[in-house]
Amino acid sequence: MDYRVHLAKRMLTNKKGSLIGAVLAVSIGILVIHVNFVIFQGLYDAIVRDLKDYRFGDILVSNDEDYIDKSDIALINWFERNPYVEAATSRLDGSASINATKFGKRTEEFRIPVLGVDPLRDTRASAIHNTVGDGQFVFARNSLVMGSRVARDLGGVEVGDNVRLKFVDRHGEDQLKRFVVTGITSSAGGQGLDGSVIVHIDTLRSILDRTDETGTILVKLNDPTKAVEIKDLFLRSFPSDDFKAETIEESAETQLSGFRSGIALINLIGYFGMMSSAFAIVTIQMMLVSSKTREIGIMRAIGAKRMDILTLFLFQGMIIGAMGAAAGTGLGLVYTFYAKETKMQFEGSLALEVTYNWEKIGQTALTSFGLAVIASIYPAYRATRLLPVEAMRTV
Repeated sequence: MDYRVHLAKRMLTNKKGSLIGAVLAVSIGILVIHVNFVIFQGLYDAIVRDLKDYRFGDILVSNDEDYIDKSDIALINWFERNPYVEAATSRLDGSASINATKFGKRTEEFRIPVLGVDPLRDTRASAIHNTVGDGQFVFARNSLVMGSRVARDLGGVEVGDNVRLKFVDRHGEDQLKRFVVTGITSSAGGQGLDGSVIVHIDTLRSILDRTDETGTILVKLNDPTKAVEIKDLFLRSFPSDDFKAETIEESAETQLSGFRSGIALINLIGYFGMMSSAFAIVTIQMMLVSSKTREIGIMRAIGAKRMDILTLFLFQGMIIGAMGAAAGTGLGLVYTFYAKETKMQFEGSLALEVTYNWEKIGQTALTSFGLAVIASIYPAYRATRLLPVEAMRTV
């Protein structure tokens, strides 16, 4: 091993307090980035997961201009013949005014979104039925599953209560229908249908007079990486129809675009924090230079060149960077493991979708190592400027 590496290690071990401080500065900078990434990227991935499971599926098929008037059974069968498709289901969206009578008092009427589902197929293609915490999912033509926020706004509607919905059909005429509440949905983070009600799709078709029409086809894949391939194949198979097919990233773009900008900003703040650790290394290295001026003078007097002194302090930066990167990455992996196991879910909060992003982990470690070396350049340069005679006069 190069003698300059031995000298660098000895100088650092003689100043253990400075070494520990520099390593902590690097490792804390890395840990902050890991924590930010786990929380915010995990939250983003959790939102994508729930939007996919509850609202959009892996692929969402709709009509560019209006409702889908092609047989939904034919479209579902086309998708389910594909080996990469696990299930598909039809849905129909609408809206209605709702009110209920509680304790002899009629609640104030307000409008809500209404989703029509096929109870048998929807339980295979989506996970919205899993959000029913009280009662059961839609099973009959007059049953209704109510979002928890709607139930609260109606004065605390419970399973078994009756509610009245007023629709406007395709001809502009009011249609009144009473439903029995058979279930209440509640989803962590509100990514489900907590602000909507769910009814049987055939009931909604009949009320709106859209018997042969469908709003969307939701497709669940057993291999989500094939989403683009299957989407393109579907559009090529029905070129004369005005179908619109989107992957989860495309269909949920409105909900996700702002969140991505927030993640980028948080990551930028994390890297600024890492840069502040580099300034700490500069300070510590300058202290080491000041405390080792006599040794530097002796080295110069016995023939050491300025490049040797420069290399010596750059080796110190490498040692600090390597130790800090190792410690920070280790702490970050421990935190990631904890977050992955617990999903950071407390008191009904949204369960984070935590993954090990090895590219991000490696990039962070290399960046911190590089900053530590760069931060050592100026102190190393200052050390080379010391004249041998003046340095040896320092007591």
